[in-house]
Amino acid sequence: MKRHIPFQRLHNFRDLGGYVTEDGRRVRWGQVYRADSLSKLRDADWDHFLALGVRTVIDLRYPWEIEAKGRVPGHPSFDYHNLSIEHRYYDQPSLDPDVAIGPYLTEQYLEVAEDGVKELRRALEVIAADDAGPVVFHCASGKDRTGLLAALVLALLDVAEDVIVEDYALTELAADRLLEDWRAANPDRGEIWPSYPHAPAEVMRLFLAAMAERYGSLRAYAAHLLGADDELVAALRRNLLEPEAGRE
Repeated sequence: MKRHIPFQRLHNFRDLGGYVTEDGRRVRWGQVYRADSLSKLRDADWDHFLALGVRTVIDLRYPWEIEAKGRVPGHPSFDYHNLSIEHRYYDQPSLDPDVAIGPYLTEQYLEVAEDGVKELRRALEVIAADDAGPVVFHCASGKDRTGLLAALVLALLDVAEDVIVEDYALTELAADRLLEDWRAANPDRGEIWPSYPHAPAEVMRLFLAAMAERYGSLRAYAAHLLGADDELVAALRRNLLEPEAGRE
């Protein structure tokens, strides 16, 4: 199975399947996806998307982003949820070129994790629902807000931190096309923060370390701030992991 799902207009649509948990189970292929903005779906891309059998879409963008850029087209085959986890707007393209990506994005992710408690909790509940899957969650580039939720889901499934870091950094394969999209949408903007489309592994390593310092771990943060109790975690594992050996 290919982790990157090819589309013409989407550049960062990925399957989270195949990752192995600490207890040896595996995330199911075709059950949970992360993506850049689904408002870009058109024509053959739209047909390809529908063929995936997605039943739930979680849009992590601000309502004003959706109003300006559009949302995934409505369709009776899936439910749509807008859960804006970011409460403070960060104009990354306008940052000074000297701003270091690691410390900057780490602080941003910490703020989103603490500002967006209600929405992140709801996102986990939606993903854990018995009739949710397959599910896709997305933001604009599928990098920051999407990267945070992907890390949270994988952590609750008990996927190793090194793997979470590797998954985050796969956005690097889409960075050039994401930058092209931004320039096409903003032809009058001049210089751009050089790190804008990037997602180096360093960022997620720093974020996980910061969460460990504040809360003990990303999973402990989820338990204490999001109320991700044993029941919710069990539902996520039931929905997203392959059955244990000897069970259907």
